[in-house]
Amino acid sequence: MRFSVMKRILFFILFFGISVIMTGQKPVDYLMKSKALVEAGKPDDAVAILSKALESSPESTIYLGRAEAFMAKGDYSQAINDYNSANKISPLSGEYGLARIYALKGDAATAVYHLESSLKSPLRRSEKEILLDPSFSVIENRPEWRQFWKKDWYGALEKGISEIEYDLSTGNTAEARITLSELSGNYPGYDDITYAGALISFADKKYAESVRSLTGLLAEEPENEKYLKLLARTQEASGNPAGASSSYSRLLEIGTPDPELLFLRAECYRKTGETGKALDDVVRYMDLYPGNKKALSFAGKLESASGDNIKALAYFSENLKLHPNDADCYIDRANSYFISRSWDFAMKDYSMSLDLQPENPDAWLNKGIALLNSGKKTDACYDFRKSFSLGNKKATEYLSRNCIK
Repeated sequence: MRFSVMKRILFFILFFGISVIMTGQKPVDYLMKSKALVEAGKPDDAVAILSKALESSPESTIYLGRAEAFMAKGDYSQAINDYNSANKISPLSGEYGLARIYALKGDAATAVYHLESSLKSPLRRSEKEILLDPSFSVIENRPEWRQFWKKDWYGALEKGISEIEYDLSTGNTAEARITLSELSGNYPGYDDITYAGALISFADKKYAESVRSLTGLLAEEPENEKYLKLLARTQEASGNPAGASSSYSRLLEIGTPDPELLFLRAECYRKTGETGKALDDVVRYMDLYPGNKKALSFAGKLESASGDNIKALAYFSENLKLHPNDADCYIDRANSYFISRSWDFAMKDYSMSLDLQPENPDAWLNKGIALLNSGKKTDACYDFRKSFSLGNKKATEYLSRNCIK
């Protein structure tokens, strides 16, 4: 029976994946699929999907995505064509990509020309992002590159914001506050200052302040991806998963091609009890990343929480088939058997997990409970003692009740 359920689940996933390609989808759907294919080492498939998308949606973002796919397969000429096509639709949108391609080709002069154009546009990247981009490592010792960076491309405000972001990433909030105070005096009323303040408020766990600042910024720029992402993180951290799921939805609606948004939104839906919506997002994620361990695990847990243990076991079994040496996959299925009081099956899966991860106190405890319910008291007491020795205080109750004469 489990096999037939798994076949139905896999059929649904396959059908959903085909429908994404064959029916009228939003550009973000094509872009997320393309990104996943490139990550899977299938740039030819990514090019094919985005070529199909361009037939009905000749947008700059699609050209930019296809250019990335062409770059991944080493077809720089076609990538250049696509970046130029993007420029025609959305001026300067392809300049950074062109800079990267010419850098990879070793043409430092042309790379620097396009990078300068990019930095003069509203789409300019941060200095840190550019310097860490591996594409430019090919020309980093060329005189054109060194000469380019002799010019001060970033003002005091941008550099100060970068310092704040770095200090926060290293946990140095005190230094970040000092920098913000200095910048606030020199640049009063700037949006970047408000955003930096929201970042610091988030780091200080002053979530209400962060939300208030971000709400004001988004009133002026409702489609600002940076503001929306921080707002979603803040809402989650403050215990507002409904608000966070709304923010993640807004990010997807404005075309942010990040598949992880689906997973993050699914977790929010789980917390708000919207299991059906959570499963829909996880299935979409699995279409992008077939056989993904965390997605199969999450889908199984969602089915288990909704009371459908048969479907949960199907997901967990598929995960074990794909990842046979992963202790967590055994634990997922063992927990599902445990919930359904299938003690022998639970005990076997906990045992397999402990062969791979012997220092897991919870697995020892649950295996002991399964053994106890199977009438194997002596073996159960051994597991309870092992769990306790590894720091699980819950084992004390079982030891005192069943193992002390």
